[in-house]
Amino acid sequence: MKRILSIVISIFLVLGCLAGCGTDNQQNEPSEEGSEFKIVTTIFPIYDWVMNVLGDDPAGTEVTMLLNSGVDLHSFQPTAADIMKISTCDMFIYVGGESDEWVEDALKEATNKDMIVINLMDLMGDAAKEEEMVEGMQEEGGDDEEGPEYDEHVWLSLRNASLLTNAISTAIQEMDPANADQYQANTATFVEKLEALDEEYKAAVSGAQFNTLLFGDRFPFRYLADDYGLSYYAAFVGCSSETEASFATVTFLAQKMDELALPAVMTIEGTDHRIAETIIQSTESKDQEILTLDSMQAVTAKDVENGATYLSIMESNLSVLKDALKSKA
Repeated sequence: MKRILSIVISIFLVLGCLAGCGTDNQQNEPSEEGSEFKIVTTIFPIYDWVMNVLGDDPAGTEVTMLLNSGVDLHSFQPTAADIMKISTCDMFIYVGGESDEWVEDALKEATNKDMIVINLMDLMGDAAKEEEMVEGMQEEGGDDEEGPEYDEHVWLSLRNASLLTNAISTAIQEMDPANADQYQANTATFVEKLEALDEEYKAAVSGAQFNTLLFGDRFPFRYLADDYGLSYYAAFVGCSSETEASFATVTFLAQKMDELALPAVMTIEGTDHRIAETIIQSTESKDQEILTLDSMQAVTAKDVENGATYLSIMESNLSVLKDALKSKA
């Protein structure tokens, strides 16, 4: 399969080059003319961290966010234009989990052999967490994977964000040493904000009535939950492709709601809350709220234009978390 994908990518590159000879650049990103450096990122959080490091962008860097139309990380497939941008960029930053298996073949076709490549999962090292099956969680059918599967959602921890932003900043300083001092100062300011928000999360959890989250959905917040010592139950693991919960799963989660007297069933972003609604209708009181935490897997370029930032979304998530835990902090 990888051999086939590599051939397809090679064809895309050839077609892209031919198209480039006869047509104008029709990409949504700024024109490449005048851009001293080009950085390509896959998901929104990485894009936002890069923009914070660049600040006023003294080198006029062109930064691209590939997943800019709301497509989920787990189902994204690169276009020919995406592959061309990766092939010629100065720095490429991606998550590095199983959803990014396409990256290996794309990088083989890179024309810029001096490209700096950053894999977030590699940066995490031993701090990367394996996906876990908690009690009551529905298992995926036909899963014959060899070896452990690691949780890709590393960006949902403010502490990880600090670590990874610092590493990205170091790489950008190496790419553009002439402006290293400015990038370092920008990074320090941003990390200070991340650390301050982390303290707010800690205070909210320590002052909370409850210490457990229950998701009628996938659960991509393992890193966040572990940061603050939260327990959780969920219908599916974070990278699950399942959309229908079994009777046993719904019944278990409803019983947990009753047992723990939890005030809310959690979901991730999206409009389909059927599982959460079914769980509530299966409880004794049937009066719990449905609250949504944003996992930032569907942030679009339009959202960015409208002011969405990593910090603003994590601040909104804190507000939701306080409601879910009935925090007094």
